[in-house]
Amino acid sequence: MPEVLKAPLVVEFPFTRSLGPVQSAFLTGLRERFVLGVRTRDGRTLVPPVEYDPVTAEEIQDLVHVGVTGTVTTWAWNPAPRRGQPLDTPFAWVLVQLDGADTALLHALDAPGPDVVCTGMRVRIRWAEERSGAITDIACFEPYDGEESVVTVQAGEVENPVAGIVAQARLDYTYSPGRAQTAYINALAEHRNVGERCPSCRKVYVPPRGACPTCGVATSEQVEVGPGGTVTTFCIVNIKAKNLDIEVPYVYAHIALDGAGLALHGRIGGIPYDQVRMGLRVEPVWTEGGRYPDHYRPTGEPDADYDTYRELL
Repeated sequence: MPEVLKAPLVVEFPFTRSLGPVQSAFLTGLRERFVLGVRTRDGRTLVPPVEYDPVTAEEIQDLVHVGVTGTVTTWAWNPAPRRGQPLDTPFAWVLVQLDGADTALLHALDAPGPDVVCTGMRVRIRWAEERSGAITDIACFEPYDGEESVVTVQAGEVENPVAGIVAQARLDYTYSPGRAQTAYINALAEHRNVGERCPSCRKVYVPPRGACPTCGVATSEQVEVGPGGTVTTFCIVNIKAKNLDIEVPYVYAHIALDGAGLALHGRIGGIPYDQVRMGLRVEPVWTEGGRYPDHYRPTGEPDADYDTYRELL
C-alpha cells in the first residue's frame, strides 16, 4: 500500500470585534495600567467584566476599580510553552482573584519552577512595556509579598478609549487526507483524475472519500474519470481574495467530470465571465509543474443536455 500523505497546515485569520462600553473601559484601563471590574446588583464584582449578569442576565455597567495584586486560586504548570503563549520559558497557568474581585482572571505566572507555586500565594501584575488595549497588556503575573495595591483613575481622565480589537485566530495542525484521497492527489500530480466506485450504488465519487456517502459502504475500486466535464452550477466572484492573484470578476463552478457521480469545483477561464453557463463543456488546464488543474476552459463542444447532469446539481 502506498504511503498515506500528511502535511502541516495552518488556518489563520484576523478576528475583528467592536467593543461596548464595559469591554472598552476594561481594555482601556489595561492600556493605562489599572484594572476595572463590573459590580452586579447583588454586590459581586466580576473580573474580567461582562456586560450581562451571568446569573440574572441583567445588563450591568457599574464599573469599579480592583487591585493589581491578588491571590492564586488554582494553577497548572506548563513545562513547554507554545508559540503565541505569554512567556517563552516554563510558567504556570493561574487563576488569580484580584483584590476586590469575586471572580478569577486566567493568565500566566512567571515562576522559577512548580515547587514555588501554590494555591493561596500572593501575586501582582507585571505590565507589558508596550500596551495597546488588549489582555496582553498584562505581560504576566509575578510572585508578590507586599501590601494590596489598587490603582484608580477617575472617569474622563483617560483619552482615546479603545473602541475595537483585532485578534489573530490561528490553528496549527497536521492534516492527512487518508488512503483514498492520497491516491487522488498522487494521480493529480500525473494530470489524471481518479475516483472510487461504490460497490452498491455504482456511483463514482471524485474526489474519493473512502466510503460512499449515500450507501455508507467502503470503496476501493479506482476509476479514472474525465478529463473533460460539464459545468452544472456556478457563481461569479466579484470580491478579490487576499493573496490570490486572480483578477475579478471570475467564475467558480461545480464541474461534473465525465464518468463521475459527483461534481467537484474549479475556476473557469478562457471565456468571458458573463458567457459561462450551465451545460458548458470544459477541460482542465495544467500549469508547468502544477499538481492540480489551474483552471478549466471551454472545449468547444456543444453544450451538454440538461438531462445528462441534472442529478449532479
